[in-house]
Amino acid sequence: MANLDVPRGQSLTLIDFRPIGYVIGLLVAVLGLTMLVPLAMDIADGNGHWPVFFESFLITFTVGSLTSLACQNGAREGLTLQQTFILTTGLWAMLPLFGALPFIMGATQADFTDAYFEAMSGMTTTGSTVFSGLQDLPRGLNLWRGILQWLGGIGIIVVAMVFLPELRVGGMQMFRSEAFETMGKILPKASAIAGQISVIYVGLTVACMLTYLILGMDPYNATVHALTTMSTGGFSTSDASFGVFQGPMEYAASFYMIAAALPFVRYVQMLNGNRIALFRDTQVHGFIGTIAVLVVVSAIVLLHIFPHHWEQAVRESLFNIVSIMSGTGYASVDYMQWGAFLITMFFFIGLIGGCAGSTACSVKIFRYQILLISIKAQIKRIHSPHGVFSLRYDGNKLDEDVLASVMSFFVFFTVSVGVFSVALALTGLDFITSLSGAATALANIGPGLGDIIGPAGNFGPLNDTAKWVLIIGMLCGRLELMVVYAMLTVRFWRG
Repeated sequence: MANLDVPRGQSLTLIDFRPIGYVIGLLVAVLGLTMLVPLAMDIADGNGHWPVFFESFLITFTVGSLTSLACQNGAREGLTLQQTFILTTGLWAMLPLFGALPFIMGATQADFTDAYFEAMSGMTTTGSTVFSGLQDLPRGLNLWRGILQWLGGIGIIVVAMVFLPELRVGGMQMFRSEAFETMGKILPKASAIAGQISVIYVGLTVACMLTYLILGMDPYNATVHALTTMSTGGFSTSDASFGVFQGPMEYAASFYMIAAALPFVRYVQMLNGNRIALFRDTQVHGFIGTIAVLVVVSAIVLLHIFPHHWEQAVRESLFNIVSIMSGTGYASVDYMQWGAFLITMFFFIGLIGGCAGSTACSVKIFRYQILLISIKAQIKRIHSPHGVFSLRYDGNKLDEDVLASVMSFFVFFTVSVGVFSVALALTGLDFITSLSGAATALANIGPGLGDIIGPAGNFGPLNDTAKWVLIIGMLCGRLELMVVYAMLTVRFWRG
């Protein structure tokens, strides 16, 4: 792997952007093709909104195709480390630019800031929205919001399994797809993994949609919510979010949100014959165990605060805790009415996240587990200064660079929340809105806390400056922070 540490004073080198432009152009063209799906829905509905998607398709597909053709002669060689960083960040910056076109030209008639915010929230699967009256929008537009999140969900899995481990950020090098061994079987190469993950992702989405249909959702809502459930995105077709669907559907959604937050590489291993791979994963144990404890605590508190039936308390606790912890961001009730203890708890569980290599976001459970292992070892060293302690995680030895990456990530994340909170406060927002807004953007959760951006509100009332701060936060958070931050250093641009 290339080394970014170069002698001081060395001049900046020219980077060949053609391979980057080729890949981005191809994916922009693919994004344009997906616009034909909501176009077909609007034609079927006869609402006259379909020309918006047709024009957006023409612009997106044409620009993407021409860019890819123009850069094709530079796409023969593999990507360097610098190019990989730029490509990873460029994809998540450029795709929302074209994904915003239907919001600008469509029924929402959004300005560029709102349209780009919505598209970035979709592609990063954050789920924060600036739009109200969602139930009154053309069905094609709500379907497009769901498609953006679904594409972002599968995109981040591939990035997490192929790119981020090679970029060695935040401890993700533990999950290098080409060298990851479990139960004595080496996984296929990254390209094969990406293909199998795509099949699994589509299969789980279809299963989720069919489950919603069986439980009583109409085909339109079942499709949109399946897309946003499996991507742990949280966009809904109503301002009430998932609150219009009560009872068994909350259990179904909880199941599929959990499934989406588990490591997809384990599904690949199960598909290739290792039937117990998922159940032996340390991340899975920690994730499921944390959810179970939090649900019990929340249900007990609810039973003491409100005259809930025990089943309702468990159901609402399960759904909303899974939604926030996985970063989906659905809300079935306004949990801002649940009291200070649970509100505070909800803020912190949003900073936990799901498993690495899933559609879930935030810090990720494996980093907390490694942090606890490191703290435990440090306590042992205090008691036994001359002892030798080998740190292991999920049966593998923890290298020093992994520990350093994880600790660095925690520092970067904490500092980032503080910096973004201050930036939002400088735009005139109150403390709760600033702090929760920064956290929800960097952790890609969706709703924040308070009357404005809480589960009963949206991000529309915020000023444009605050929205751009949040846009940058969503991008940084989705790409594990240090991918973006590394590009801000002069050293990165040196040869």
